[in-house]
This record gives sequence, structure tokens and C-alpha cells, in this order.
Amino acid sequence: MPSSTVKSGNKLSRQRMKCRRKFLYYFKKGYADPTYIDWERQYKLDAHFRFQQELNRTDFESLLNAGKYAGIAATAVRIESRTNLLFSFEKMALRDAVKERKGAKAFALGLYNYIYGDEPLEERFNAFSEILATLPRKQTRVHTWPLQTVFGFIGNPQEHIFLKPRVTQSAAEKYGFDFRYRSRPNWETYRSLLDFADTIRKDTSDLRPRDYIDLQSFIWVMGSDEYPD
Repeated sequence: MPSSTVKSGNKLSRQRMKCRRKFLYYFKKGYADPTYIDWERQYKLDAHFRFQQELNRTDFESLLNAGKYAGIAATAVRIESRTNLLFSFEKMALRDAVKERKGAKAFALGLYNYIYGDEPLEERFNAFSEILATLPRKQTRVHTWPLQTVFGFIGNPQEHIFLKPRVTQSAAEKYGFDFRYRSRPNWETYRSLLDFADTIRKDTSDLRPRDYIDLQSFIWVMGSDEYPD
């Protein structure tokens, strides 16, 4: 069972030790704790598995070549809808944005490139951000941090992480990490979030985090009101 101490050579600040102790208070076995897997990991992993069953690279390419843009968008929306990652108004904003063929096509092409493209992540991130900013809007805007990051996170949690602004800012403050947040999706903030997560990966390496699902979950536990300090 992991203890509240870390291996020698990786001495943590008081703030970071406090965060580590909090995580282990709720989940005694860390990322391997059955309760952690049940509460925080499994539903995100299930969404990833469903995405890769239906929108893996080969099938996604085939659907694009067949012009099945609405089907791609509907599948992505359906897979995400089984999670609690987005607020209901964000889910509705995306559904509205991809109802028409033009919005569905832009979203489908952008999503494929974001997850499976060969360009550096910064270029893919910025390209997808530009697409979301141009999607049709009825009431709530689509170009938000949760909508920018949720599908990359579901599609490939080895490379992408999900950003909930308020929770992440709170977690970074508690952790003593200089999180460079701006409300409009931008690469500098996303790069800062990846750096934050990778810092946690290093600091909790003895707990064996598997991917950004585990690291995002650690951030959630630190910053969410669901887990009081």
C-alpha cells in the first residue's frame, strides 16, 4: 500500500505533500484503488474504449471518405453524453452546432486531425480551436475549454488531457503550480496544463499513473468541492 511519503530523491514541498496525502486519504491504494477506479477512472476509460471501437483511425478515415460527417459528429456526441465531463448546456451547445451539415463537416474533419493528425500537438490544438470558434452558435458558445479538450481526452488520453477551468485553477493553487490560465482556449494555457499534469506524474510516479486520465483525476480530487480538504 502506498504511504504518504515518497521515494528518496523526490522530496516534495509541503503544499504538494498535502495534496498527495489528500488523494491517498480518499484512495488508500492510489491510482490502483478500487474505489478510485469506480468513482473516477472507469467511466472515462469506458468512453475511450467506445471511441476507439467506433472512431478509431481506420474507421474514422472510412467515414470521412464516405462523407458521413453527421454520423461522425453524432457518434462523438453520443459517446461523450455517457460521461459527466461536460455540463448539460455544453452538451446542448455542441449538439446544436453540428446539426447542420456544414457544422458537422467542420467538426468531423477537425476532430480527426486533432486526434490522429501527424502535425505537432500545438498545431493540431490551434487548428481545432479555430474550428470550434467558427461553429454555429444558438445560445451558449462552443469554443470553451471543456469542449476544446474533452474529445482529445476521450480519444487518446495518452496525449490529451481535459480541462475544467475552476477546478484546475483551484488544484494548481493548492499544489503550488504556476498555471498560466486564460479563459479563451489557447496553446499557452494548454501547454501549462500538460506541464502541471506531468509534474504530478513525476511527483506520484511511485503510484504508477497510467495516462492523463489518472492525472486529470488527481487534479479533480484536489480542486473539486466533491472532495473536501
